[in-house]
Amino acid sequence: MKTYFKLYKKLVVALLLLSGIAFTSCENNEDLNIAPETTVSDKDIFKTPARIEGLVNGIYKAFKGASLYGGRFLLYQDQRGEDFINITANNFTGYESWNNSYSSGSNDINNLWGSAYSAINNANILIEGLAINQGVITEEKAKQYIGEAKLVRALSYYSLIISYGQPYNKDAGASKGVPLRLKAETGAANNNLARSSVAEIYKQILKDLDEAEAALPQSYATADLNTTRAHVSTAIALKTRVYLTMNNWTKVIEEAVKLAPQAQAPFSTTASDVKHTLQPDITVLFSSNYATVESIFSIPMSSLDSYTGQSSIAYIYNTNLEYYLNPTGILGDAQWRTTDKRRDLTRTVSGKQYFKKYAKPSPFLDYIPVIRYSEVLLNYAEAAAKTGNLALSANLLKAVHQRSDASYAFAPTVLSDPNQLIDAILKERRIELLGEGFRGPDLLRNLQTLPAKGDSKLQTPAVTPSDANYIFPPANTELATNKLY
Repeated sequence: MKTYFKLYKKLVVALLLLSGIAFTSCENNEDLNIAPETTVSDKDIFKTPARIEGLVNGIYKAFKGASLYGGRFLLYQDQRGEDFINITANNFTGYESWNNSYSSGSNDINNLWGSAYSAINNANILIEGLAINQGVITEEKAKQYIGEAKLVRALSYYSLIISYGQPYNKDAGASKGVPLRLKAETGAANNNLARSSVAEIYKQILKDLDEAEAALPQSYATADLNTTRAHVSTAIALKTRVYLTMNNWTKVIEEAVKLAPQAQAPFSTTASDVKHTLQPDITVLFSSNYATVESIFSIPMSSLDSYTGQSSIAYIYNTNLEYYLNPTGILGDAQWRTTDKRRDLTRTVSGKQYFKKYAKPSPFLDYIPVIRYSEVLLNYAEAAAKTGNLALSANLLKAVHQRSDASYAFAPTVLSDPNQLIDAILKERRIELLGEGFRGPDLLRNLQTLPAKGDSKLQTPAVTPSDANYIFPPANTELATNKLY
């Protein structure tokens, strides 16, 4: 397979243990009680519950890669839109994504590809290993671990397909996507694998998420674990995102109603152990409490396990100030008033507005949001509007917006017209989810042009859906090792 899979079995399993124990097997990332083991062979790796738990943690650790959900993937996706202006033209901090100038040799392209497939392979190793080595842990615990692995695999493939594949809505997924690797790989024997179609990738993503929902626990013992490890709500919430990407409005609603069964505010969850609802003050989510019930899934950071310098999204946005908020982007839209609490997640430097949703100083301990309850409500709102339930859609939109700007009133004409309502929802996504990796995917799923943007120093032209750089190019590491790509 790729160069990052060219490992002997003993090395693979040892590295999985070493990486896994540093993630989040308990609430305090700095207080783990699984001792490092550096000489465990592949035949012994599934022989004790502690070693298996180390493998589970290794899946999350791989998913936390700096170029994946450690933060930079969010950066790559947001910079494709028009809401940030680049200052430094630094290729190591996402400029090529902002400029839509990636090549197959770009570091970002290869690092994202490698991180996603490493997370996928770690998941595959655990799934296969638990099937072979039964009885070491309880059947219920094995079921849970496999559910966690499938959720991480699903979200890793989703991240790949929205980046390197044509939008599903272009041709109902008929285009070629990426290689679908579902077997554990510990060597280079199976490098050559043709790409599956975009539709086949989505089918597998949804299969994994359905199976994860059936296998995962309702909750964990602490709020931190409910935020940093997958549970039932995590799988459901992510399905609303995937179905939204496919314009499958009926299925978005079917999943969303599991988490938001009420027809009006506060839209809190009643059917699951974790009672998801909107945190009254959004700034709390990005400053003092990363484990509220709004944060359905986040990537934790600790002083022993965080990213520094250009690997950190907080460094790029808030410490080194490499991007400022475009005054003619969503920042300047009348829907985002200056009295909106979400303005507190920006700051002014030399007359420009900068983004400080990730505001912790070095060592950058901000948790990275993967999915929040507010996104689920906005996914639900869009699907409701698309299927004609304008009253429900308007209630969902208002719940999210008025959480941060209670006195704001949408014009009656906006709430009663489907097109205007959907436009308001898409704007709300840009305000609410700013810097969380949604602008690029939202443009692509709607087959919209990537807008031109810039200032007097740096500009980038628009990119249409028919342009080659509308999607990311394949990674050189894959092209060099997979003759069937």
